[in-house]
Amino acid sequence: MNATKKIRRSERRSGTRMRFALGGAAAGIALLSALPAQAQSAGFMGRNSMIPYTSSGYIGANGGLSDYRGGCAAGFGCDDSDRAFKIYTGGMFNQWIGAELGYHHFGTVDRNGGSTRAHGINLSLVGNFPIGEQFMVYGKLGTTYGRTRNTSTVGAFSGTGTGWNGSWGFGAGFNLTPQWAIVLDWDQHRFEFPTGKDYVSATTVGVRLKF
Repeated sequence: MNATKKIRRSERRSGTRMRFALGGAAAGIALLSALPAQAQSAGFMGRNSMIPYTSSGYIGANGGLSDYRGGCAAGFGCDDSDRAFKIYTGGMFNQWIGAELGYHHFGTVDRNGGSTRAHGINLSLVGNFPIGEQFMVYGKLGTTYGRTRNTSTVGAFSGTGTGWNGSWGFGAGFNLTPQWAIVLDWDQHRFEFPTGKDYVSATTVGVRLKF
């Protein structure tokens, strides 16, 4: 009976997190819908990109679920996933290579009798591969200045961490119009935790607005 209750609580928790993730993506859509007029008044729409030396600029917002790995002490329960989101801007050096700057937050998970949180600022090179007029696939390779915070009843698992580490990912998009696209991304980042370096990834869906 206890096992059944735990499974049901886990299912309810997963459903709640997914609703939060979808809600985050919807909020991102609403935010981006309001940005063109604000960007026009601020003068941003007169630029090709917000990133220097690039053109064909874009902004985007994604929401989804994170995946924390490792760092679980024996005898403690460890959640692996929470809602995640990212906001970002990018531009292209040419048709194939671009750059992207964004903020990524991976949520807070219950681990080791406490909680674990990771977030950071990411800068990546982007390899873009258009497929016809409507589809695109892309890969990313970059670095993240990340920050983590752990609380735990186990001393070795408590503390904070900051620093630069590698990141990579890939994604695909579908162009709804010349300005709007739906994107599906998978990103993985390496972070400094109190117990050492470890990976956190996220699968997110969102919208992208091209300038």
